[in-house]
Amino acid sequence: MKKVEAIIKPFKMEDVRQALAEVGITGMTVTEVKGFGRQKGHTELYRGAEYQVDFLPKVKIDLIVDDNDVERCIEAIMNTANTGKIGDGKIFVTDVQRVIRIRTGEENSDAI
Repeated sequence: MKKVEAIIKPFKMEDVRQALAEVGITGMTVTEVKGFGRQKGHTELYRGAEYQVDFLPKVKIDLIVDDNDVERCIEAIMNTANTGKIGDGKIFVTDVQRVIRIRTGEENSDAI
């Protein structure tokens, strides 16, 4: 099993959710986050004063999937979240040793 974490632009969230549903992903956790990478921040004008916005709003998607589903998930996210502009985000894939469904006690693939 793998954990797929994707950091994407907020306006792409619904498109990514639909693309993941089309490849059979039925559950995910979504968190509103802030951060920056190469994109850095940007300056904004507020009441005539210019100020620096260092952390940009992003959305983090967490998925736990079987090894066989990882590539389909990555492709769905990349194809949907890509705008071709800086700040499109990143995808991280890590190993998951164990998953337990609290309600039933099911484990691993049965718990996903």
